[in-house]
Amino acid sequence: MKTIFKETLRAVMATLVLAVILCGIYPVVIYGIGQLLFPHQANGSLIESNDRRIVGSEWLGQNFTSAKYFHPRPSAAGSGYDASNSSGTNLGPTSQKLIDAVKAAVAQYRTENNLPADALVPADAVTSSASGLDPHISVQNAQLQVARVSKVRGLSIDAVKAAVDKATDGPSLGIFGEAGVNVLKLNLALDNLATK
Repeated sequence: MKTIFKETLRAVMATLVLAVILCGIYPVVIYGIGQLLFPHQANGSLIESNDRRIVGSEWLGQNFTSAKYFHPRPSAAGSGYDASNSSGTNLGPTSQKLIDAVKAAVAQYRTENNLPADALVPADAVTSSASGLDPHISVQNAQLQVARVSKVRGLSIDAVKAAVDKATDGPSLGIFGEAGVNVLKLNLALDNLATK
């Protein structure tokens, strides 16, 4: 009986010590390191407009539908870009619903961007990402939207292309993945150009 009591006491003490370390000290230390070394990322990578309003995060996509904005990837998250309901379509490649949706999206993309009926359309322009919150589009997708945006905004194509280049993030660590254009940063930069 003495041994059972002793082992139970040890187990309770170990649980309390680990609870204090892992549920108290460790999170506070990690929080402090994040705030000290990576404050922008630790606080959500928030983006502010010129008037210091928070307009979003550089890691969460938003829905832009106006012709004067670059359009993001389609989203299947909730009713679109719903961070509380992040998800993809979960439709397989043989799903007729997916095939019909992609065909409709391709036709709409070609119409919006004044492209020929046989023009190739980037996959990210007509398919949603796994999360439904992807903030980036491919460089090719952005280049196909340049003419529409420059015409609607009354900006030169070179000015819009320069904004695209500035909003382009390279591959992760310089080697993983492809370059992508952050749609929120790009659209904010264009709004700033328009006000100047």
